Parts: sequence; structure tokens; C-alpha cells
Amino acid sequence: MKEKCIKKQSNTDWNRLESMSDNEIDLSDIPELDESIFKNATLQIPTNKKSVSLRLDSDVLNWFKSQGKGYQTKINTILRMYMKAKTHSKL
Repeated sequence: MKEKCIKKQSNTDWNRLESMSDNEIDLSDIPELDESIFKNATLQIPTNKKSVSLRLDSDVLNWFKSQGKGYQTKINTILRMYMKAKTHSKL
């Protein structure tokens, strides 16, 4: 079943933002990026996902859904972390 796409109202003051120059934007809380950012970077190529039917306890599913958009991706990420932890523990 397809999920209904709900557009959310933005709280951004787009007119004010568009009228600002680059010098007016406060970047003090954003660190300058340099080559060190790539020191430990790895390329993560997305894999093809497969559609499955999965039975979850209602409270578990409701909790993930309450976290907002992307709950299926979060479930997948948690399962991947568990898989990696179990794989590494066998080494």
C-alpha cells in the first residue's frame, strides 16, 4: 500500500533569506571543512532494496512511525548495525 504524501508547512522566512547577502549569513557554528574530513571517509554505495512483508509488534511499529518520516530506513539501519555487530563478534 502506498503511503500518502503530506506536505509540511515550512517555517523558513524565504523572503528574508533571499534578500540576504552571503556576508550576512552567520556561519560561526559551522566548522570550516578541510582535507582532514576525508581522512577516514568511505564510499557507501547503496544496495538494491527488496520489498518484504515483515511482522512487527504493534508497539514497536508505532514507535518507529512516531519518529517521523524515514522510519523504514531507520529500521533497516538498526538491523544492519545488529548484523554487523554479530558478524564482527564471530571474527
